[in-house]
Amino acid sequence: MTFSAPYRSYKLLGTLLLSCWCSTQAAAQVLDTNTYFAPILIDEVIIKSSDNGFDIKDFIERIKNDTTFYKAFRSMHLVTYNAENDIRVFEKKGDKLKASLNSETKQIARNGCRTMNVLDEKVTGDFYNRKKEYNYYTAELYASLFFTKGKVCGEDNIVKGQLEQSLKGKGSLEKNKARLKQLMFNPGSRIQGIPLMGNKSAIFDSDIAKRYDFRLAVEDKNGVPCYRFEATPKKEYAGDVVYKQFKTWFRQSDYSIVSRDYALAYSTLAYDFDVVIHVDLQQKGDLLLPTYISYKGNWYAFTKGREKVSFTAKFDY
Repeated sequence: MTFSAPYRSYKLLGTLLLSCWCSTQAAAQVLDTNTYFAPILIDEVIIKSSDNGFDIKDFIERIKNDTTFYKAFRSMHLVTYNAENDIRVFEKKGDKLKASLNSETKQIARNGCRTMNVLDEKVTGDFYNRKKEYNYYTAELYASLFFTKGKVCGEDNIVKGQLEQSLKGKGSLEKNKARLKQLMFNPGSRIQGIPLMGNKSAIFDSDIAKRYDFRLAVEDKNGVPCYRFEATPKKEYAGDVVYKQFKTWFRQSDYSIVSRDYALAYSTLAYDFDVVIHVDLQQKGDLLLPTYISYKGNWYAFTKGREKVSFTAKFDY
C-alpha cells in the first residue's frame, strides 16, 4: 500500500514502541502492554485512527484469538445455498489433467437438518472408483467439507473446542482430516499431532513470531473498508517456517474477516506440502459466510503418495 505522505513505523516489542520518523524530526511513545508477540509495522493512517478511538492493543488481541473465520464455515451447515464445485487432479509431474469433477449442488437447510441435491455433475478420468468412492484424498477432504450424504441434523456454529473435539476417539484418517481442517480454518494456530512440525504453524508464539515481519495497514477489500494484517517470513527464516504468506482483511466496522490469502509449505522425509488458499466471505443477514474459495496444493505423504490438486468453490445463498 502506497501513501503520498511520509509513513510512521511503530514497533511492538512485548511493550508497544511507537517511533515516528518524519523528514525533520523523530519521536517515540510507549504504551504499557506486554501482550504483543513481535514487532509490528503500523501505517500512519491507523495511528491517526488510534487518536480517534481505535484501540490497537485490542485489535491485535482479536487477530490472535479470531474465531470468525472458522465460525463462517460452520455456519454453512445452517443455511440453504447453491454451490459450483470445480476439482482438478493433475499428473504427479507436469500440468497434465488426470481427473476432474465439475458439479452444481444445492444444500437445503430445514427444521434443523440439511440435505444436498446434485443438480449437475461432469466427471473425467479416475476421479471415482467403481463404487463411486473418491480415489483422491484431497477430493475426499473437499467432500467432507462441502458435500452432504443423506440427512444431517443437530448441528450448530459454535466454535469453542470444536477442532480439539474432532480429534477425540477418531481413527488416524479422520484425525488427519481434522488437522487439515485446522490448517484451513484456523491458520496460524498451534496444531497438535503433526509429526516433525512442532509448533512451527503457531505464528503468534513468540519463538515463531520472531521469524516473521508483521504489518498492519488500511485497505479496501471487495469494496469493504478493512484493516489488512500481514505476516511475511524474514529472508533468513524462509526455509524454516510453515506459513509462506499470511494475509487477512478485517472489516473495520466489527473486525470480521472479509478475505484471507495464505500459503503453506513444509518438507520432511515422511511428508511434504505446498498449498496456496484464498477465501472471500460476505455478510448474509446475521451470518458471515464463505462465498468463494480457491485452493492449489501439491503434497506427498509416505502412506498416500503424491497428489497435485486444485479446486474452486463458489457459494450463492
